[in-house]
Amino acid sequence: MRSTKASVAAAITLVGMWASAGVAVAEPAPAPAPPPAPKNTIDTDGTYAVGADIAPGVYKSAGPVDGGACYWKRTSGEKMIDNGLTKRAPVVTIDPTDTSFTTNDCQTWQLTDCSQSVCPPPPGPPSGAIGPILSILGSQLGSAAGAPPPPAG
Repeated sequence: MRSTKASVAAAITLVGMWASAGVAVAEPAPAPAPPPAPKNTIDTDGTYAVGADIAPGVYKSAGPVDGGACYWKRTSGEKMIDNGLTKRAPVVTIDPTDTSFTTNDCQTWQLTDCSQSVCPPPPGPPSGAIGPILSILGSQLGSAAGAPPPPAG
């Protein structure tokens, strides 16, 4: 009987060792970091996913870089919703239903807190400056073509 008790005790010990070796105490895995929030500025050329890369809303840019032309495009799926090519400071409403926004050769776009109809227009020439400018241009064009300049006055 003694050998039977010893055999049983040895078996229990082996099973216990085997069972404890297979059970590992694991620390809970840390939760994955949430995805970054969509940006509210667009500072480089490219195509951005609305809602993932950039937040929808009204964006303004100071205009083209290096005196070129600023191009932008809004899409919903495969369909182009709107686009523009300008030498002025554009204001664009990116809707939550848009899927992407593309920009090329524009200065930084900044999300604003105004609607497109309420945003102040981009600055233009000072009031009253157009007349003298046209007069100067007209005199330059006339003298370039060999015509006498218009009379001053």
